[in-house]
Amino acid sequence: MTPGELTLYGLFGPSLDRFGDRPAITANGATLSYRQLVGQADQLAAFLHDNGVGPGVPVALMMTNCAEYVVADHAVVRLGAAKVPLNDMLGAKDAAYILRDSGAVVAIATPSQLGNALTGLQDPDTPLHLVVVVGEQPGDTGGTVSWADAVGDGTRPRPDVTVAPGDIGMIVYTGGTTGNPKGVVHCQSGLALDVLAHTIEIGFGDDEVLLLTSALPHSAGFHLQAGMLKGAHAFVEAGFSPELVLQRIEQDRATFLFMVPTMIYRLLDHTAAVARTRTPDLSSLRTILYGAAPITQDRLIQGLETFGPVFMQLYGQTEAPNFITRLTRQDHDPADPERLTSCGRPTALTRVRIVDDDGDECPVGEVGEVTALTPYTMLRYHGLPEKTAETLRDGWLHTGDLGRVDADGYLYLVDRKNDMIISGGFNVYPSEVETVIAAMDGVAQVAVVGMPHPDWGEAVVAFVVGTPGVAPDPDAVIAHCRTQLNRYKVPKEVRIVEQLPLTVLGKLDRKVLRAAGPP
Repeated sequence: MTPGELTLYGLFGPSLDRFGDRPAITANGATLSYRQLVGQADQLAAFLHDNGVGPGVPVALMMTNCAEYVVADHAVVRLGAAKVPLNDMLGAKDAAYILRDSGAVVAIATPSQLGNALTGLQDPDTPLHLVVVVGEQPGDTGGTVSWADAVGDGTRPRPDVTVAPGDIGMIVYTGGTTGNPKGVVHCQSGLALDVLAHTIEIGFGDDEVLLLTSALPHSAGFHLQAGMLKGAHAFVEAGFSPELVLQRIEQDRATFLFMVPTMIYRLLDHTAAVARTRTPDLSSLRTILYGAAPITQDRLIQGLETFGPVFMQLYGQTEAPNFITRLTRQDHDPADPERLTSCGRPTALTRVRIVDDDGDECPVGEVGEVTALTPYTMLRYHGLPEKTAETLRDGWLHTGDLGRVDADGYLYLVDRKNDMIISGGFNVYPSEVETVIAAMDGVAQVAVVGMPHPDWGEAVVAFVVGTPGVAPDPDAVIAHCRTQLNRYKVPKEVRIVEQLPLTVLGKLDRKVLRAAGPP
């Protein structure tokens, strides 16, 4: 493989074959070796190929964290197909939109998303024609096949396909300010370079034990691919619990954790509770990688005191997955608290500029928009040329984040140009929540902002103005949101106010709302 031929399969094909009987994935109490993983991925790839999947063809992975997700992921890689990973917490509306917009022809679904997948089969506006069912097969439903039948008996030959570097390798959806998610399109060569960037920046060794408790369709999936490139043994968990994490560290000698700050806080509290009766063995840990939400300085210092110099922060976006900047283990120095508020310096394959509204580079220390140039930046937003042109200019990704760079090149995020809220590591767009609340009887106006929260990073808080003579019930507003929104988008608090603050131009002043204080 030459640099001009770089693809995901070109990267993973030879790599995974050489690890043989080494453990690859442990999930739900069972372990697959690399040989077993490759064998099952080849068989599933052959089945998918027989059902119309080839290079650039979209395949939706609608799955909870499990070993089958990893097998399906590598089957897609082996075909050069376009992975469409769906967050397991998505509601029916977003799932239906993504299936239609992506043009997925096959979906692989666990019970958590099976209903949405089956609904997609009946949708005349999507080319979806087959659902591979992981788990109990539904009744007499046409267009479905069981996982066991799709993987087969091991007799299918590995499919022979030619994958080009420019073929679409992934369409991953991120929240949209107008209510619909945006499809972020990545090509094969960019994704392969992104995996290599993860391997380099994290510094994976040849004997890593990964513990992944967050959703594989998000950042965790990239870390998993990078670890497997080095022959890592990955424990893939269906969800997070601090008790389980500590068990994996002590008993299974986990070396790598990826967590959002909320998880770190809970692990710290649990570890401190255990330490009252015994000394936990944390010696195997090499890396706690964190990101996706702000972390409080005092908790980060507590983490350094508890786990040692193992923390690493990443800053990136779906449009340039995960590594735009990195705050290294060495940068996490409690003696330099200001540096702890940084998200690090540009990574080896990335350049960062801070620009003003005219696109001119800002002086050191001046606040402007963060822009990035990477070889793994998205190609475009799927079907959104105007939004693409707004976000990608002369190859530079305009992140929508406001920040400054110091004299040493460290990036400090200050605010977001848009009003996106990051709660528990998930993106929440206020306009979507506002639309749901505004539809309620008795609501005249509503504004949604993110408030600092010690556990979630930011909490979704709604300010509601009632119609004349009506005072909406906050509990009723929250209950209504729960019927319309994904769980992480539901407000943590609803505040009833007489009016919303406006700027001198008559626009909603969200800064005043945020200044009202956290819940």
